[in-house]
Amino acid sequence: MIDNPKDLLLYLKNLNLLTNKPKFWWPNYGTFEVVIGAILTQNTKWENVERSLANLKGFLEFEDFLNIDVNFLKEYIRPSGFYNQKAVRLYNLAQNIKQDFETFSNFQDNVTREWLLNQKGIGFESADSILCYACKREEFVVDSYTNRLLKSIGFEFESYDDIKYWIESGIRDSWDELKEYYEDNLNLCFARFHGKIVEFSKRKLTIG
Repeated sequence: MIDNPKDLLLYLKNLNLLTNKPKFWWPNYGTFEVVIGAILTQNTKWENVERSLANLKGFLEFEDFLNIDVNFLKEYIRPSGFYNQKAVRLYNLAQNIKQDFETFSNFQDNVTREWLLNQKGIGFESADSILCYACKREEFVVDSYTNRLLKSIGFEFESYDDIKYWIESGIRDSWDELKEYYEDNLNLCFARFHGKIVEFSKRKLTIG
């Protein structure tokens, strides 16, 4: 019986779902490439994002990306779909980061969720993905997999932020029991918890 986020995390942990995955699950954690991937993965499969990222080789660092021609960008990210829209949004996002934060490192340290949500094309999931995996923040990412999994075990919520609050507060309340598994690093815990949910769901596994 799963009654809270801690129970769910430990259940998934025992399945060893992240074997051979990066420590923080998302590839190239802590880099600008994560920002790119968080936008490209909207409404498409990660395999398509990987093809786009391979095309962008040489432009994945922040300073290099600033100099990309938006028309070339559209072609490079074509495998991810909605490439005209995503290219413009990515280009504008990079320019806004440069304008407001100057460097990607400063962006990582100082960007807020509110700033991200004010950017064209960034919703809750993309903002939290950027905060968790690019900026190394203690933010849990809620996605459609999370919502479906929670519904399947009897938990329903009215909004994205309701789910996020339930999971984050539940893990924080149980942190003394969990921290030994995650190097006393809440960001690591949230990153791997989200990754476990995605991997569990992609394998079409069920609880019960």
